[in-house]
Amino acid sequence: MTSFGDLLGPQPTLLPGDDEAESALLNHEAPETVAAAHPTASIAWAYLAEASLESGATITAYAYARTGYHRGLDQLRRNGWKGFGPVPYSHEPNRGFLRCVAVLAKAARDINENDEYARCLDLLEDCDPKAAEALGLG
Repeated sequence: MTSFGDLLGPQPTLLPGDDEAESALLNHEAPETVAAAHPTASIAWAYLAEASLESGATITAYAYARTGYHRGLDQLRRNGWKGFGPVPYSHEPNRGFLRCVAVLAKAARDINENDEYARCLDLLEDCDPKAAEALGLG
């Protein structure tokens, strides 16, 4: 059974994470430095995207979030995800990707890119019905 109760659906995808990038960020290393050293770590792009959005740099946030989103898709696919199925927010290493999707949604909303905003919300809902609310989109 999947974590969302669908007996016929795919098992949840649990990313392995990037211990070095996560440790560097938790030790307050500059996200720019971490992203440069670990460009495949969605969590570094999430930090950059969130900080940019908070500072009002919406287009920069959009670009960082889009990068982290694509890096996350690559990781998900390498770990068996077929473009659908659970990606639980409760699994910490999944959060970099999910945080990027959330910032991408917020930035898209802010620039009136309504189709992209809706796609991001749908993706978050498909990944984990609790993710959007946990990420400030509830």
